[in-house]
Amino acid sequence: MDATVELERRGAAAIIRLNRPEALNAWNAALGDELLDAVRCVAADDAVRAVCVTGAGRAFSSGADLRDMAARGLTADGQLDVHTTLTTVYNPILLNLRTMPKPVIAAINGPAVGIGCSLALACDLLVAARSAYLSLAFARIGLVPDGGSMAFVSARAGGGRAASMAMLGGRVPADEALACGLVDEVLPDDELAGGVGARLDALAAGPTAAYAGVKRQLNAWLYGGLEAQLELEARIQQEMAASGDFAEGVAAFAEKRDPEFRGA
Repeated sequence: MDATVELERRGAAAIIRLNRPEALNAWNAALGDELLDAVRCVAADDAVRAVCVTGAGRAFSSGADLRDMAARGLTADGQLDVHTTLTTVYNPILLNLRTMPKPVIAAINGPAVGIGCSLALACDLLVAARSAYLSLAFARIGLVPDGGSMAFVSARAGGGRAASMAMLGGRVPADEALACGLVDEVLPDDELAGGVGARLDALAAGPTAAYAGVKRQLNAWLYGGLEAQLELEARIQQEMAASGDFAEGVAAFAEKRDPEFRGA
């Protein structure tokens, strides 16, 4: 099988590329495992001094692959086990991105939705193509945001923006995301790769220890409670996965119709 995540070396830099373009880089079990391996690999490699995370094709990531639910296992009481996936795969990816002692750029080449949005927001610098957008559409299938997205959005753009993204589930276009601080730069679509490449090379040639110190300061000030937040999200998400609204949300998605939620 083809790799769902590509790891490319570019001198002293590394590029992690989600590689399921036919599925808009949706996260299935294989992608989660391979992404965790790639992130751990670059975090531990002292020869890598800067990292870029991006997607192949026309999306950064469309979020979790709902067609892959059967591969996620069940709890003892027969419910879909999302807690294990979050705590053993997703959350370690995000924590490693936040704590690795080197800068990480998200090159948001297209839609960044759900856990894909969380992945982008976990990076240090976010550069988006003008056609890209961010979305936390979890509520549309009866779930809550996970992957630290409430912490990341609140830190960058405030609690009001976090609430509106989580509850309304709409799209935040790249220019709007720039205006409210969710992303740091927007480039024309055809200039994204070159612009991010130049920034990545500059960071890889820069004072790595100083960059690591900056991350430690930001993590202490903004994300000191991130591990506890991630665990809380995993617990609440497990509650939502056992709800009738989630079952209805997934069924409506599969049947391409609007869900009829009952609030339980």
